[in-house]
Amino acid sequence: MSQLRFTTLVEAPLTVAFDVARSLGRPWPYPLREVESLRPYRDVYSAEPGAGHLRHTRSFAATGAGTLVVEQVDWSTGLPGGLARLVDRTVLRRRLLRSMQAHLDAYAAAAALRALGVTQVVGAAVVDDRRRVLVARRGSGPLAGLWEFPGGKVERGEDDLTALVRECREELGVVVAPQAFVGEVPLDGVVAGGVPGASTLRVWWGRVAAGELVAHEHSDLRWLPADALEGLDWIPADRPLLPAVRTLLARL
Repeated sequence: MSQLRFTTLVEAPLTVAFDVARSLGRPWPYPLREVESLRPYRDVYSAEPGAGHLRHTRSFAATGAGTLVVEQVDWSTGLPGGLARLVDRTVLRRRLLRSMQAHLDAYAAAAALRALGVTQVVGAAVVDDRRRVLVARRGSGPLAGLWEFPGGKVERGEDDLTALVRECREELGVVVAPQAFVGEVPLDGVVAGGVPGASTLRVWWGRVAAGELVAHEHSDLRWLPADALEGLDWIPADRPLLPAVRTLLARL
């Protein structure tokens, strides 16, 4: 079995990166059978052209700069040993490389373009010098009374971190200095009138750089250590981030 791996950083959230990849398909001239699909993290397809075999695996991982897409192509020719190595070295590998490189260029451009039409949500895990994280309780709306990390929607023309700083200033009255990416969670519903399930919540941790905390939009603000987080009633979007936040607090 021969193998090639390709890594592409796509300027798009997880859901967009996954959905665009699915819509573009694979650059192979024969039908593929779906083996596995776990949106928006992984999918696997396979084909059996002639006597050979091809398996194409994609995995999607969130980073601060976008979605990291790792694609692995495994194949065999079905030919006997020496002939298989010759055909692989002189023909197949080169064709696969050309096909995948052209496909990935088109894919990255299409995903970045699609992302422009998606309203994103950002959040801040604000940490103090006692290794506590700031949590905020919703004061109104259908999720009133539940806890969350402060944040909100990215406005058109903003990047994620600019939106994060603005939202923290509006909600908390402080200037937050973002430090590093924490994680990303797909949002099931409609965000700002967009396509259902297209948006995600992207969270960074940060520190208060200036100002005094004021709950402008929340009914309560608390600084909590890692072991006190699990017992709160969290909004559904933020709860999956708790393991990453606890890990963050433990290593600071």
